[in-house]
Amino acid sequence: MKARFEALKERFAEIADLQAASAVLQWDQETYMPPGGGASRADALATLQKAAHERLVADETSRLLDEAETWARDRGPDSFEAGFLRAARRDQSRAKKLPGELVAELAKAASVALEAWREARTRSDFSLFAPHLDKIVGLLRRKAEALAVGERLYDSLLDEYEPDMRTSQVESAFRSLREGLVPIVKQIVSRQDRVSNAVLCGACGEKSQFKLCQEVVRCLGYDFDRGRQDLSAHAFTQPFSTDDVRITTRIKKDFLPASLYASIHECGHALYAQGIDKAFNRAPLNDGASLGVHESQSRLWENVVGRSRVFCAWLLPLLQKRFPKRFSGLGGEEFYRAVNKAGPSLIRVEADEVTYNLHVLLRFELEADMIEGRLKVCDAPQAWNAKMADYLGITPPDHAQGILQDIHWAAGLVGYFPTYTLGNILSVQFYEKARRDIPGLEGGIAQGDFAPLRNWLGKNIHRHGRKYTPNELLERILGGGLDSRPFLDYLRAKYSEIYGFNRRVSGILTS
Repeated sequence: MKARFEALKERFAEIADLQAASAVLQWDQETYMPPGGGASRADALATLQKAAHERLVADETSRLLDEAETWARDRGPDSFEAGFLRAARRDQSRAKKLPGELVAELAKAASVALEAWREARTRSDFSLFAPHLDKIVGLLRRKAEALAVGERLYDSLLDEYEPDMRTSQVESAFRSLREGLVPIVKQIVSRQDRVSNAVLCGACGEKSQFKLCQEVVRCLGYDFDRGRQDLSAHAFTQPFSTDDVRITTRIKKDFLPASLYASIHECGHALYAQGIDKAFNRAPLNDGASLGVHESQSRLWENVVGRSRVFCAWLLPLLQKRFPKRFSGLGGEEFYRAVNKAGPSLIRVEADEVTYNLHVLLRFELEADMIEGRLKVCDAPQAWNAKMADYLGITPPDHAQGILQDIHWAAGLVGYFPTYTLGNILSVQFYEKARRDIPGLEGGIAQGDFAPLRNWLGKNIHRHGRKYTPNELLERILGGGLDSRPFLDYLRAKYSEIYGFNRRVSGILTS
């Protein structure tokens, strides 16, 4: 039976190769592909993704899974073989419900939509993107109906990124989180004049920004021998294997934190991808346990570490060395407060830790409404603006700073947004556990010693890839599941100190 398992491994290795080739084309489309290449690239992506799909759902794959299953599971629940079988079964079960033509049509529609989205965002004209989004929503409805996971259409799409999570659970988590966040936001809004980030605004050379970003992520542990960094319209991480994990950033000439913290964020994803056991290459296990767990790593490094007082103490001298004219007179406390300025803002990826989750809530509600037929695509911009006014008290002046700011819907990534908030919650749970386990952790961070935290995350999370389900992984590390209380406690403690309000925040303003 071991021979059957080896044959199964080889078959999934071939599927992984096709998926990796497709990923290379997607990465190139976001970085270097000439604008005129969109149509032919869409055809190539459709062909590759259909071929990978057909190989995954083939009778031969099912036969090998059946023949190897008992032998693999007998290796024990913590074994590579048992994890491989579980992940492979899940992937095939979902894929077998989807017609190959639908997979190809979605891949092609997303590739074309990406080019339309770029033009629409540049012109701030939603009408250029609307027909493409309408097509993607229709195709995703068909996909959700075919998958038939849970009781609601959105459940099927959410389950792709967060296994076994249901829409009702996300709604419940968001309700609890919103109840805790709104009083904190009110306190911050009432004290906006107490913190300024003006010192971070102003021209910084693009090449110097990019070099700084590379220096910082290298110090955090990103391995440039197994990766590279480029520019793109929307920052992302693209792993092809543990030995080829690429990141991008975007640069705003007049606001350095945009590129810097986007780079730290993507570095968190990349450390996870580079840290997966190399034995999992070309196997279903070569990925994160879920996108929520993956996002916990990027948000941990970007915010919990990257916006901490101790990290800022390490980072400031690098800024002063790279941009002496702009930052030579900046003090450590002023810098710490500036990078933690909070308050309502238009752009999700530039939002602070407190209001960020309200941006995610808005997107989750809109995409669920579109998929489940409560909202027409043509009415989405108005719904977006109304929710921005309701949740954050501001209205986008144009579509580029509103509904067109994110790439996800153009890429067909519906069901993805909730994982950002799940990641925020988990980032604090993981960090608090690491701090208990690692003596002197924050003193080391202040000195630029990130290895203890990186190694702890590697040992407890990264190396396992998809070997465990998200719930199994959380139980192993935390002895329990998702809990928003540590995240809310962290926000209350941090921002009450920065903005000078009573950390025992209630619905009534206190001082």
